[in-house]
Amino acid sequence: MKWVKAITTFCAAAIFSVALAGCAPTAKQEGTGGYIDDTVITTKVKSALLAEKSLKSTEISVETFKGRVQLSGFVSSSADANRAVSVAKTVKGVRVVENDMRVK
Repeated sequence: MKWVKAITTFCAAAIFSVALAGCAPTAKQEGTGGYIDDTVITTKVKSALLAEKSLKSTEISVETFKGRVQLSGFVSSSADANRAVSVAKTVKGVRVVENDMRVK
């Protein structure tokens, strides 16, 4: 009887440990706080781009992951792309800006 109880306890602990380990965030996932921070950064970058009258910012998409901002979409010239990158870099919390915009 003692062995059955010991084995049952061991199995329950092993299952619990595996289940708990599956809840830990991986390198490609982020916790709630990081997600909220990235959402705030994305919103601030979009606002800054909208405030820049020389840009057609409605055609620029903004995505953020751990402070890395990716700009994609279409711009009229490479000067506009460079201006969008410069504007994004001024936003607090932005660590790196990746330019994936295309000139149409």
